[in-house]
Amino acid sequence: MKIHSSLGPGLLESTYEACLFYELNLLGYKVLRQLELPLVYNEVRLDAGYRIDLLVDDELIIELKSVEALTPLHEAQILTYMKLANKKLGLLINFNVKLLKEGIRRFVL
Repeated sequence: MKIHSSLGPGLLESTYEACLFYELNLLGYKVLRQLELPLVYNEVRLDAGYRIDLLVDDELIIELKSVEALTPLHEAQILTYMKLANKKLGLLINFNVKLLKEGIRRFVL
């Protein structure tokens, strides 16, 4: 909320990602940014270019967007990342909204 209040909507996703990474680290969380997410297909580990925006305390995947509206495809993306990474919790956050609470979706597997 602090980041959105300070910067507002309309910036690039990477800007919000850098700020959220910074803020979460200040709060003492262990945060990994742009974590490579390999795909295992037919028992072969493949680097298919997937990356988790933020992984917090090795438990929570945060996928950030700065789009006009979240779509079912965005939801499918975070759910797939959660399955591939074997994580039960996920947040999909769209910063391109008037009120940030309207842009946050929580997912549990």
